[in-house]
Amino acid sequence: MPDQNLDNLRHSAAHLLAAAVMELYPKALRTIGPAIENGFYYDFDNLKISEADFPAIEAKMHQLSPTWKSFERIETAPEDAKKKFSDNPYKLELINEFTDQPITIYKSGSFEDLCRGGHIDLVSQSLNHFKLLSIAGAYWRGDEKNKMLTRIYGTIFPTKDELDKYLWQQEEAKKRDHRKIGIQLGLWTFSDYVGGGLPLFTPKGALIRQLINEFVEELQSKQDITQVWTPQIAKAELFKISGHYDKYRENLFSVRSNYSNEEFFLKPMNCPQHTQIYASQSRSYRDLPIRLADFAMLYRDEKPGELIGLTRTRSFSQDDCHIFCRPDQVEEEMNKALDMTKQIMETYGFKYKYRLSLHDPQHPEKYLGDAETWAKSEKLSEKILEDRGMEYFPGVGEAAFYAPKLDLIATDSLGREWQLSTLQIDFFMPQRFGLSYIDEKGQKQTPVMLHRAISGSPERLMAILIEHYAGAFPTWLAPIQVVVLPISDKHLDYAKKVEAELKSQNIRVELNDKSEPLNARVRDAEMQKISYILVVGDRESEAKSVSVRRHSSKESQSLSLSQFSSSISEEISSRTSTTTTTTTTPNV
Repeated sequence: MPDQNLDNLRHSAAHLLAAAVMELYPKALRTIGPAIENGFYYDFDNLKISEADFPAIEAKMHQLSPTWKSFERIETAPEDAKKKFSDNPYKLELINEFTDQPITIYKSGSFEDLCRGGHIDLVSQSLNHFKLLSIAGAYWRGDEKNKMLTRIYGTIFPTKDELDKYLWQQEEAKKRDHRKIGIQLGLWTFSDYVGGGLPLFTPKGALIRQLINEFVEELQSKQDITQVWTPQIAKAELFKISGHYDKYRENLFSVRSNYSNEEFFLKPMNCPQHTQIYASQSRSYRDLPIRLADFAMLYRDEKPGELIGLTRTRSFSQDDCHIFCRPDQVEEEMNKALDMTKQIMETYGFKYKYRLSLHDPQHPEKYLGDAETWAKSEKLSEKILEDRGMEYFPGVGEAAFYAPKLDLIATDSLGREWQLSTLQIDFFMPQRFGLSYIDEKGQKQTPVMLHRAISGSPERLMAILIEHYAGAFPTWLAPIQVVVLPISDKHLDYAKKVEAELKSQNIRVELNDKSEPLNARVRDAEMQKISYILVVGDRESEAKSVSVRRHSSKESQSLSLSQFSSSISEEISSRTSTTTTTTTTPNV
C-alpha cells in the first residue's frame, strides 16, 4: 500500500477510535486525531482512562467498523458547523479559524467529525487490523499554556501479518531499550546534581565511546585528515556571523563572564570555530583541500521533556570534520567521505540509504543565502548520490539552515531507522566569514566548506548499537571481552596464568573467582553480555587449554590457550564477530 494510502488508513482509524470513545464515554470532548509515523492518535478532554480500558475500546471499534460503509464528505457553512459542535470548545476554536470558507465534516455510520479529509474508500474491509498502544498527556495544540489532554496512541496496518510483525518489533525494542541495558551493563549514569541530559560515562562506557572514535580516526587518518581541538565556548559574535545566533539561538546555552559584559555561548557545533583556524593564515590553491577533524564536546539546550537516554542529550560529541576545498575538489572529497561511511556502516552491520535533505522554498526565512546557490548545492548533492548509484529519497525542509545534507538513514536489526552520518556542501559559511584562497592566476577565491560526520554522535551511536546488538557488542567493542572462571580454588593459579597471558595480548579480560557456584558465575557473565566465557578445571590445567563458551551459546569447545588467544586477537583486529545482529521474527 502506498504511503499516502497508509496515512489515509491511519487517519481513518483515528476517526474510528474517536467514535468508540464517544460511545463508551459520552462526556468526553474530542479534539484532533491525525495520522503519524507508524500509527495515529486522538486527543480527548474530560477523559480519565488507563490502558486497562483498551480492550473495551478496541472491542467497540471492531463492533463499529463493519457498519461504516464510507466517509461521507459534508460541506457546511461555519455557522452551521458551530451549531453542530456547540458543546465542544475545541472544535469551535478550529471552526473560528475558517470563518471565510466552507467547513468540511466527514460522516461514517452515525459518527461525524470536523475534518479536512484524507480517508480510505473501502472502510469496513480495511479498518480491521489495529491495536491501541499507550496513553500520554498532551497540551492542546502543543502549547504548555493550554490544558493537558488525554492522548490515545494506536496503530493499524493493511494486514494482520504486518500488524503482528510491528507489535513484535515494539516488544523486542522494549527488551533492547538502551536506557535499561546501559544501566545493567554499567556504562553510564545520570545525576540530578549534574543535570538532565548530561550523561556521566563509567570506565566501561567511556571505553566503548573511545573505541567508536578510534575506528573513525583510524580510517580518516589514511585520508590525511588531521585533528584539531577548539574551546567549548565562543563569543556571541562568532555565532552571529555563522548565522546560528539568528537561526539556532533557542538551542544555544549562554555563558556569562564575571569580569566583563561579553556574551558567550557553549558551542553547539564545531564549524564556526574551524573557520577561524582556516582564516588564521593565507591559503593557496595548492594548500587545498584542508581537512580538520574535531572530537570536541558540543552542547545544545533541549527541552527537558524531549531528553531520551543517550539518543537525545544536552552534551555530546561528534566525529566532526570540515574540509575546505576548491570547487573542482568537491566531488572527490565527498566520495572519500562516502567510502569511509560505507566501510563503517558495513562493520556495524547496518543496511542504509540516504535522505537528500533539501531546503523548503516556501519558507526562505529559515535559511541563509539565495535561491540560486541553494539550487546549485542541491543539484550537486543529488548528482553525487546518483553517480554512485546510491538509494536515496528527498526530504524537503530537512536541510540545515546553511546547506543541504546527505543524511544516512541506517536500518537496525529490528528494521527501525536511525539518522546517523551526514555530509553537507556549504557555500554560505565561507562567504560569511570572508574565507579565501589565491588561485593559480593570483586571484582571490572563496573555498567550499564540506561538513562531515561519519558516526554522528558516538554517544548516540552507542545507544543505537546497544539496541542493534541487544547489548551483546561485537568482541572488538565489548568492554569486557573474556571472563575466566576457575571451577574451584585449586584451579585459581592456572586461571591467573590464563588471565595474564590474555592481558599480555591486549585482550580485555577479567577473572571471576568469587565464592559462588560456577553456574551462578556463568549466569553473571551472560547478564554482563561478555563475549567469551573461559572455564578452567583439572583437564584444562593439565592440558594448558581452556573450555570456551561464546555469549548466548550453550555449546562449549576445548582449545589450547594459544589457539584461543590467536583466534580472538584476529577477531578483534579485523573487527569481525560471531555476534549476530539479526533476530528471529514471529511467524507471520
